[in-house]
This record gives sequence, structure tokens and C-alpha cells, in this order.
Amino acid sequence: MLEFIQKFFGKEAACSKNIAKERLRLVLVHDRANVSPQFMEVLKDDMIKVISNYMEINEQEMEVNLTNTNSSVTLVANIPVNRMKRSAFQQE
Repeated sequence: MLEFIQKFFGKEAACSKNIAKERLRLVLVHDRANVSPQFMEVLKDDMIKVISNYMEINEQEMEVNLTNTNSSVTLVANIPVNRMKRSAFQQE
């Protein structure tokens, strides 16, 4: 029982930590690429919707970054894939 309680509260703390980390990262991306954090969230949500049609992904570990150089903006996405969805590749 104690182990369950520790896991329950431990995951909650880790989840809050990850949420705070993600928010800070979005603010930094905003500063670097001159886009709003809301834009980054919408972009990330859209990517999740599309990619989830073909793969099971780990959304909590997903990272999406925009970097701005003198001549271009680069989108870099690190998306951990749990498994491919076979139904997406089968012909109907």
C-alpha cells in the first residue's frame, strides 16, 4: 500500500515538474524563434493528431523546437515512437 501511495504522489510530482519544464521550454522557444507559446502548443497538438494516425507515440517525451538563424527557421521534432499501427499500412 505504501508503495502505491509513493508511486502515486511521485508520478504527480514528476508530472508537475515536466509540465513546468515544458512551459519554460516553450517560453524560450518563443524568445528565440519569435513565435508565441500558444502557436507552439497548437503546432505540437496538430503534429500529435497526424502522427497518431500511423504510430503510437509518447506524447509526454515529445519535444518540438523552432530555431531561428540569420537566414531561416528550423523545426526540429523529437518524437518517441512506441509502435507502428499496422492498420495504417493495410489496404482496405
